[in-house]
Amino acid sequence: MKKHTLKDWLIVTRYWSFSVSTMPVLATFAYLFSERLLPGGVKPYLILLLCLVSVVLLHAAGNVLSDWYDYKRGVDSENAYAVPNLVFHHFEPVEYLRFSILLFIIGALSGICIALLSGPALWIIGGVGVLLTLLYSFLKYHALGDLDIFVIFGVLTVIGTAYAVTGVLHWDALVLSLPIGLITVSVLHANNTLDTSTDRAAGIKTFAMLIGGKASSVLYCAYMIIPFLCVIAAVAVGRLHPLALICLVAGILAWRNLQQARKYDKLGTDAMKGLDQASAKLQMVFSLLLSLGLFLSVLL
Repeated sequence: MKKHTLKDWLIVTRYWSFSVSTMPVLATFAYLFSERLLPGGVKPYLILLLCLVSVVLLHAAGNVLSDWYDYKRGVDSENAYAVPNLVFHHFEPVEYLRFSILLFIIGALSGICIALLSGPALWIIGGVGVLLTLLYSFLKYHALGDLDIFVIFGVLTVIGTAYAVTGVLHWDALVLSLPIGLITVSVLHANNTLDTSTDRAAGIKTFAMLIGGKASSVLYCAYMIIPFLCVIAAVAVGRLHPLALICLVAGILAWRNLQQARKYDKLGTDAMKGLDQASAKLQMVFSLLLSLGLFLSVLL
């Protein structure tokens, strides 16, 4: 086997996507801060750090395992691949598998530390999250990948972070789930829409394939609009502080993504090129601005 640099291994994890997992954690912490639900002392901040480390490790493990599974199933080939490492044997499949297992183990150990610092409910929340991460490829191949991602990053990460930090199940924090979760799902949906033809050739069925290319582009556009409407509605009914509306500035990025997706009639699936990374960037900016607004709601 070839020797690999630290940079090579980092690329394997698809590090550009880590905002997808870390931003829900940060936004949830900001929400707890804005609602004055944080316990005193440094413990909440220590748990925040541990949560960020844990979700990144488990996210990276899931990414590596997904690429390994896609290669083994023939989804990634010389005609269709997201990262060419396995296709062109820059890495061997066993290296990916071992790396994924290592990341899962370290991530799980981090999660155990968090559970010991918080409470028993986190064993269930974390366990379900790990299970859904392991099942991601199977669920994706059966048109359930989008739902899986929404539950992991839109629901479990939010409720899990809130519980880890406070030791109490704050269901009201789920007000963040729909806006952040939908933008997160748009990352996967854009990629799956682009890969429709090659995924079909590989014999799998993603949600984008199920509804068709045109409908998928329309749904992507909806993902660029609904999260902002959710925040506006939450502020209107008093579920979020008005300063949360700072996140609307991210609408500039969402509008650009929407305009590109609208070119589907002319360009076909090529219109979706690059929208996975653009959506990840949008999720990061949206979540950072939302978090900033919630933090400022207490400090100003």
